[in-house]
Amino acid sequence: MSAEKDAEAAFVEEKRVEIASKEEESLAVPWKDCIKQFLACCIAHTLVIQPGINMAFSAVLLPQLKEENSNIVIDKVAASWIASIVTISTPLGSLCIGPLMDKFGRKRISILTTIPFLLSWGLHAFAFNVWCIYIARIIAGFGGGLTTVALVYVSEICHPKYRAMLLSLNSVFVTLGILITCVLGFWFDWRIMSKVFFCLALASAIGLCWIPESPYWLTVFRDDTLGSAISLKWLYSNKLIAENAYRGVLESRRLASPDSTDENSEKSKLLQIKQKLNIYKDPIVWKPLIILIVLFLFQQLSGAYVIIFYAVDIFREISGKSADKLDGFGALIILGGIRFVVAIISAVISRKLGRRVLMFICCIGMIFTSLGCGFYLYFKQNHGTMFNEEAIIMEPIQEKDNIAIVLVLGYVCFSSFGYLVIPWTLIGELLPVKVRGKLGGILVSVAYFLMFVVVKIFPFLLEIASLAHLFIIVGVINTVGLAFLYVYLPETLGKTFEEISKNFENGQ
Repeated sequence: MSAEKDAEAAFVEEKRVEIASKEEESLAVPWKDCIKQFLACCIAHTLVIQPGINMAFSAVLLPQLKEENSNIVIDKVAASWIASIVTISTPLGSLCIGPLMDKFGRKRISILTTIPFLLSWGLHAFAFNVWCIYIARIIAGFGGGLTTVALVYVSEICHPKYRAMLLSLNSVFVTLGILITCVLGFWFDWRIMSKVFFCLALASAIGLCWIPESPYWLTVFRDDTLGSAISLKWLYSNKLIAENAYRGVLESRRLASPDSTDENSEKSKLLQIKQKLNIYKDPIVWKPLIILIVLFLFQQLSGAYVIIFYAVDIFREISGKSADKLDGFGALIILGGIRFVVAIISAVISRKLGRRVLMFICCIGMIFTSLGCGFYLYFKQNHGTMFNEEAIIMEPIQEKDNIAIVLVLGYVCFSSFGYLVIPWTLIGELLPVKVRGKLGGILVSVAYFLMFVVVKIFPFLLEIASLAHLFIIVGVINTVGLAFLYVYLPETLGKTFEEISKNFENGQ
């Protein structure tokens, strides 16, 4: 009897080692076996080019509308609405996208997301008064909120080895939209640009028709295991890797409904509602949700987006009355260029470094550059004068103005490694499949609401405190944020969704 037990134990151990070996082999997947997966992710990310265009388009549109030959006349109030209304309407799209993508699928909703952009740019191109522009900007903002589906889709089709890098492409494509807008703004009228952006949205819609549906959605929400297997076969050219990925998808379905019962049994509506609400009591749901909310709070309080929105004002505040000032397009292109280059670098190295390391690099760099800029500006304002030897005239030291500008650019550079990229991508990694659509939309709405509040109050903060004091305060906030990240942010590099969920389930 003992010999039989030993033999059985040896057999179980052999199978365990075999499964572990296969899992390890699946993580060692070469990039050649995932080429179509990379391509599908890039096509899905073309959706987020549009939010980048939304952010930068007002910087091109407003100066052209203020020209004497413009056939649409605007005042200061109209200009402020044109700039901000796109941010106000974005959370509306984010709130809608969760239920929509869960019900109709990631791919189908991705295609439908291009419709608001097509309508928006069509209205822009043929706008005959400012109200047409208002409506077009509202529709564009709503569409920007819908693009959350791209993050969810990419997170669900990526192999764990490449997921961090492919999710980071989200920021690359957003900054690409900003760069495209700024560059086109040098040469073209805003109506011509609108037609170009219409063509970009149309190209995205055509490309999205070609990619497969998310295997996780097919399995968890439609119980279509055959469709999931076909989707994985498309995504992976290696049969063994596709089979391992399929087992992971089936495990996600088990975690999504651990206490499944007979679907034909009669249940009261009240009991069904209670069961749905009980999902949010699960630690694998509420723990990552709280972490992400706090992370987005630190993201906005860091002022990284404020610098982008108010680049011209901040550079002019630093330069004072110096003749060497950066104009609006110059500031946007410099900042957009930094974001674009750093986002690419971040996407590449995230394969090796992981989320925690990149966030630590980001926070430490932001702490030093923000405190350095704050104390430098404070010293300059209070002690940065020198006596002229021939006459007692206090002259400001202008030759050191570039130090503060470099520190601000450095701040943007470091923020592009972490705060401007990773919180958005973590939505698709930390949240379990069963709530990723709904809670992902809610989180994006919260993030954009916080962004709107911080960006809106920044000019009033400048009236209360100097730029030097604000940078010092931001440095303190970033220090607290670093402590939070060190304690609570989990590493997701190379981990499957099931492993990430089990970490929260086990109280880690």
